Amino acid sequence: MYYKDKVVWITGASSGIGEHLTYALAEQGAKIAISSRNEKELQRVRQNCHGKTDILVAPLDVAEFDSVPGVVQQILDHFGRIDILINNAGVSQRAPIKDTALEVDRKIMDINYFGALAVTKAVLPFMWQQGAGHIVVMSSVMGKIGVPHRSAYAASKHALHGFFDTLRAEVAPDNIKVTIICPGYVRTNVTINALKGDGSANQVMAEATRKGLDPAVFAQKALDAIAGQKREVFIGGKEIFAPTLKRLFPGLFYSLIEKIKTT
Repeated sequence: MYYKDKVVWITGASSGIGEHLTYALAEQGAKIAISSRNEKELQRVRQNCHGKTDILVAPLDVAEFDSVPGVVQQILDHFGRIDILINNAGVSQRAPIKDTALEVDRKIMDINYFGALAVTKAVLPFMWQQGAGHIVVMSSVMGKIGVPHRSAYAASKHALHGFFDTLRAEVAPDNIKVTIICPGYVRTNVTINALKGDGSANQVMAEATRKGLDPAVFAQKALDAIAGQKREVFIGGKEIFAPTLKRLFPGLFYSLIEKIKTT
């Protein structure tokens, strides 16, 4: 199996997509480091993994940039290398621009964008030393489009594409791969944990999310894309065709977006 004995570090691994990526990787014999702010939930995820997979719990808030190098060193001390980094930590948003405080915009950018950069920049020197590596970032369909009440979220995901597309070109000669994964609707707590304009949690699951792709199915599709060294991949339902609609029929696309009712 492709992932057998590979060392994979997943941020945002205590729930949702990150949790199910952990389970799928454990089934395939990977050695896994899992990070998030919630150590208790990380321990739960670790205990739910079957087999004798070596799983290191390494708590981390990716927005606390100064703490990132220490966690990288902890993982290296335990495993000796990092073959694949999956930047999955993130937070969504449910608020119109007029009601969103600037500090909330900044918080979302710190977690979704600068957090991924901080982790990636801390890992890159060791991948260069290894002579190989694979960096994965979890974007979104909204990394390509913008819809009402998602301004900061869409902005943070758009920014990821600019950075990681550039990184891919720069590290190609160094045998380091870069994959951008763009989920559509996946059945997780992402909308429950999304930030409202005042920074509080939304605490409501959107209907589209409730009807979204099973996270275990998503995880397997994502791992297939990583193993295939895809540069960019969209995973979800019919919503993943929105960027294509925008490119081919922009007038229709913008007309539909302006009519969207969001919660």
